[in-house]
Amino acid sequence: MTFENEDGLKKLLKQTFGYSSFRPGQLEIIEAILGKQNVLAVMPTGAGKSLCYQLPAIYSNQKTVIVSPLVALIDDQAASLSQLGVQLSKIHSGLSRDENIKEWKRFASHESNILYLSPERLMQPKMIETLQRFSIGLFVVDEAHCISKWGADFRPDYEELAKLKILFPDTKFAAFTATADKATRKDIADKLTNENCLVFLAGFDRPNLSLRVAPKQNLKNSLLDFLSSRRKKSGIIYCLSRKETEQISSFLISNGFNAITYHAGKTAEYRRDAQNRFMTEDVVVMVATIAFGMGIDKPDIRYVIHANMPGSVESFYQEIGRAGRDGAAAETLMFFNLQDIISRQRMIFEGKGSEQHKLLEYKRLEALIGYCETSTCRRLALLSYFDETVSSCGNCDNCIQPPKVEDYSDVAKQLIAAIKETGQYFGGSHIIDVVRGSKTEKIKSRAHNSLQIFGVAIAQSKQVLQSIIRQLVAGNALRVNLEKFGALEITGRGTRILEGNEKFLAKTTIKTIPSTAKESSIASSWKFQTNPEVFAELKKVRLTLARERSVPAFVVFSDKTLLQMAKDMPTTQQQFLAINGVGRTKLEEFYNQFQEVITKFKDRKI
Repeated sequence: MTFENEDGLKKLLKQTFGYSSFRPGQLEIIEAILGKQNVLAVMPTGAGKSLCYQLPAIYSNQKTVIVSPLVALIDDQAASLSQLGVQLSKIHSGLSRDENIKEWKRFASHESNILYLSPERLMQPKMIETLQRFSIGLFVVDEAHCISKWGADFRPDYEELAKLKILFPDTKFAAFTATADKATRKDIADKLTNENCLVFLAGFDRPNLSLRVAPKQNLKNSLLDFLSSRRKKSGIIYCLSRKETEQISSFLISNGFNAITYHAGKTAEYRRDAQNRFMTEDVVVMVATIAFGMGIDKPDIRYVIHANMPGSVESFYQEIGRAGRDGAAAETLMFFNLQDIISRQRMIFEGKGSEQHKLLEYKRLEALIGYCETSTCRRLALLSYFDETVSSCGNCDNCIQPPKVEDYSDVAKQLIAAIKETGQYFGGSHIIDVVRGSKTEKIKSRAHNSLQIFGVAIAQSKQVLQSIIRQLVAGNALRVNLEKFGALEITGRGTRILEGNEKFLAKTTIKTIPSTAKESSIASSWKFQTNPEVFAELKKVRLTLARERSVPAFVVFSDKTLLQMAKDMPTTQQQFLAINGVGRTKLEEFYNQFQEVITKFKDRKI
């Protein structure tokens, strides 16, 4: 489809948003929406999803309702649009009744034609009845994977949105998400449009993100080793439990880090303040459960660490996608062990949902275990899950320091034999104690020290044996039985290995490396061209302006925009307009403050 007024869209893009060109895939989606098509767009974090529905709403001037799952996300997007001079309304629980009434009146009177709502607020009968009096041109469902029972973050309140196609038969729908496999995409399309929509799949590859997995051994010290050289960078550490979140945050604070705790057990006011701190402060570590992160638009997150294995590839991809949104190099690091696998399997086993749903969750978990234990390029393993093929990245731990693969059939046989001789009723720790000849009370009380297999692997370290068991589980030679409290059981493949009919090749355990992050082309190009003193002063001005307005710093200008200012040193208004990210409204509001800084540095050189 070729839109008849593409030049008009590009003009609006520059005047309002300050961008001289669209990112890959944006224009096609915008044209489809303006062409009255239902749309489902799956775009990686940082690809510019919000602009794909904001620009059509501004251009067409049609009534647009944007459904968003979090108050913080609504506030951030609203603040960004307001800073651009765009009229909009927002209604949510964080505003007083009088404020919500005022916002609604602006939308109803056509002072604004964009309305942000949560799904809970939208689906109230009174709101539906009132909206039906208007001609709503477009419903936008952001974070659309939440509507699907197959999605990584399914929310029952979102599923109610499936009624909208009946309640508003003449309204079009645009759904956006950063992660959705085939089953999730099909479910979203069916619920919102009866599968009558154009599907846009942007590439999932984020080449600026390095990928790394490390065995979880002495987690706190491992975190300290990683973070010690990154004290001047912001990042996120994801934990499985509230307790671990509190413990790790306290540990980091005691070691001089600016760490913030975030989980669902905190009050709404605390969480709001914590998120504001994370968005506005330059150097901060957010230690959080998965309650934190959806819609986070902080561009300079330099690392995302998982202290525990996530529940699926989708969850993992979505969470690491919060790093490096500015295009510069960022790191991802996941710590995991067999206990993580058992914990995740137990959560599925004890969770709600049909047997079909639990089976799918098991398959997704197995895919993530495969990612953790792969000996080849991690990017290949990750993107193949989303049916995308790329060449080896050269930017993951396996590419930078390829693991040595050896024949571990003998060790595998010893472990499988120990599992068989002990009745397939024990977890990995006990099996390792048996083959290493440990004289624990548990072994003595069960007479496992009299077994033929006792002590046969005494020469192997516990670390190597733990890795082999994980790889046996990942390779479907062993399975974890949750009904038997995490007991290891032997599969058909495990029997073939034990009987010598199949070899078992495994990675040699190697020492973890301090960093795999490569400088992206964006980062490296700026490294040698930017005046660091100018950039630092521009950031100070930005932070002051952001705090005065109670908005995140990126709402004023992104790092990319400041970097270009530091490079080009613009002083006239026309020169400022040539900077990517500077539109008419921001020029009028911020020109004097930034021009003053740049002029001072220029005068020094004269």
